[in-house]
Amino acid sequence: MKVLVSGSNGFICGYLVEDLLARGHHVVGVDNFSKYGRVSKSYDSHPGFTLVEGDAKDVALLKRLLADCDHFVAAAAMIGGISYFHTYAYDLMAENERIVAAAYDAAIHAHKHQRLQKVTLLSSSMVYENATVFPTPEGEQLRCAPPFSTYGFQKLACEYFAKGAREQYGLPTTIVRPFNCVGIGESRARGEHEIHSGNVKLALSHVVPDIVQKVLKGQDPLHILGDGKQVRHYTYGGDVAAGIRVCMEHPAALNEDFNISTARSTSVLELAELIWNKIHKGRKPLRTVSDQAFAHDVQLRVPDVSKARRLLGFEAVTPLEGVLDEVIPWIEDQIAAGTI
Repeated sequence: MKVLVSGSNGFICGYLVEDLLARGHHVVGVDNFSKYGRVSKSYDSHPGFTLVEGDAKDVALLKRLLADCDHFVAAAAMIGGISYFHTYAYDLMAENERIVAAAYDAAIHAHKHQRLQKVTLLSSSMVYENATVFPTPEGEQLRCAPPFSTYGFQKLACEYFAKGAREQYGLPTTIVRPFNCVGIGESRARGEHEIHSGNVKLALSHVVPDIVQKVLKGQDPLHILGDGKQVRHYTYGGDVAAGIRVCMEHPAALNEDFNISTARSTSVLELAELIWNKIHKGRKPLRTVSDQAFAHDVQLRVPDVSKARRLLGFEAVTPLEGVLDEVIPWIEDQIAAGTI
């Protein structure tokens, strides 16, 4: 099948494009390189991959690219960690509305007049920002209070674009909600707001690379945001990519929504201890200091992953320890290269 992937130069899509190509799909990627600049990928010269430099808000471009595509993975968005979506509270909401509207304008046309079968839409676990049911099942975003953050609210709005396109135009969509994707290949974003955590600047505003780089740079005691009791499900990028692909391919995914996540809960303190011990190898004990947490630092984010397992046969199986064995050396190399 031929697949258009918007935001193909991004972090998650780096894993996704590689996975799609390995499964024999032909991939057209579109990206304007606004977040990281041009970043080379291992598959840049793959015969099944075509990269188009362009804006995901350009409806005419998307229509042209979708003309002979079977699927559209709508992944382009302004996205970042917690400091990013506090810094750009208005910009990311406005920009992401324009991006999703363009995506669905083009997809509706391609579904009606060409061969497009379905949109696979990347949403976010932040639609569950105010959930009170744990593990949180799909559908809870319709029952809990709407997200307080503009980022979470806009991702929920993306899902309503899918609902509207299906109801009015019959365009099928599968909604995918990744949880705390972790892996290699992400750089500091252009325009990333600099925030210091002790004597070290936050890297990428995501907790795993931040803790890793602080430990590698010798920070002791280790600064963490809040009390460290925040619970997350750190999911390997390769598993997230496989989950997105299965959601795209599987007939049971049609017009459904799925949490794509590891089933394992890990607190920030547990994560910090894992990273500390992998780097220091028991040579000295972990000491921590709590920095002021952000307003929208959700304390408990625990997905119910049974629907993906039941309907799609999909599970995210890579253990966090194995992910860290890949991430730590990569961040060490990036520190040496001056990119983090």
